[in-house]
Amino acid sequence: MDKRVVFAVAGSGKTSSIINRIENDSKCLIITYTDNNTRHLKNRIIRKLGEIPKGVRIYSYFTFLYSFCYRPLCGYALKTKGINFNYPLPNYAQRTKKDTREHYIDRNNRLYASRISKLLIEFDITDQVVDRIEQFFDLVCIDEVQDFAANDFNFLCKLAKTNSELILVGDFYQHTFDTSKDGNTQKSLHESFQEYCKKLAEVGFRIDLESLSHSYRCSPSICQFVESNLGIEIKSHRADEVIISFVNDTNEIDQVFFNSAIVKLFFRESNTYPGNTENWGSTKGLDHFQDVCVVLNPTTLKAYDSGNLADLAPTTKNKLYVACTRAKGNLYFISELALKKYKKNS
Repeated sequence: MDKRVVFAVAGSGKTSSIINRIENDSKCLIITYTDNNTRHLKNRIIRKLGEIPKGVRIYSYFTFLYSFCYRPLCGYALKTKGINFNYPLPNYAQRTKKDTREHYIDRNNRLYASRISKLLIEFDITDQVVDRIEQFFDLVCIDEVQDFAANDFNFLCKLAKTNSELILVGDFYQHTFDTSKDGNTQKSLHESFQEYCKKLAEVGFRIDLESLSHSYRCSPSICQFVESNLGIEIKSHRADEVIISFVNDTNEIDQVFFNSAIVKLFFRESNTYPGNTENWGSTKGLDHFQDVCVVLNPTTLKAYDSGNLADLAPTTKNKLYVACTRAKGNLYFISELALKKYKKNS
């Protein structure tokens, strides 16, 4: 069976590539990181088929981990009461040994979210998870794979044993969140794309860099900007050109800021500004913007002016990549300092 990781660029039809696999008689498991993505996938399938087929299940990652894997296979024996999503773990839990209950379960009998997958690995439950998947599904699609981290990445690698078709889809450079963290476990996972691919290949995944290498959303102008300035490879299916400009004229800044059709994307604290605003990282997965204004804070403005955007900290660079590639139309940049007068209660 096909075991494949499809690396997609922004706007390349990643979600569509999953939806296109679903038919009325499909036996498919779809897993994604967030509840928002889960709702989006469900809505897309309903739009295509009129309903969710009986053989199709769509889970957010922790719902899958808890309801499909943990509870049926070991929940009764361990008698826990839900999940503790707090991070970091309490000091006492960090000092426990991995073969003890306290390593995975808090004093209120809740599972530590960051260690559910570790529990399944350490107590040899993963083969049962694989058997359970094969019992119900011919195809498993895991979306936003770049956000799987720490023990969850290790668990993902264990699923490669399945005889069901297994397709992982994601964009390495849109890694802006982690499913979990646990000390030094896979701490350097996202430092090198080559090493990341190597780890997946070693457990049996085929690396696909071609299927979703071109963006439908972004024009060649924006793709070229991203490649030249961020060092991230992305091509376009389109042939048209758009405007990319840094706006520093006071009147033009006002025009952009007060144009409700142009979304203003901030590194953080977008809610402290009026109008159509979002944070860079929060727009991941969103596809309804036309013209976009990326607001540069002092750190990213300095990197922009010096031509060193590619040298930004990886998480910052990834969030900037997400922000720039939301634009179907024109892309504007403005200094956050120029907008300070519009800040609420300033």
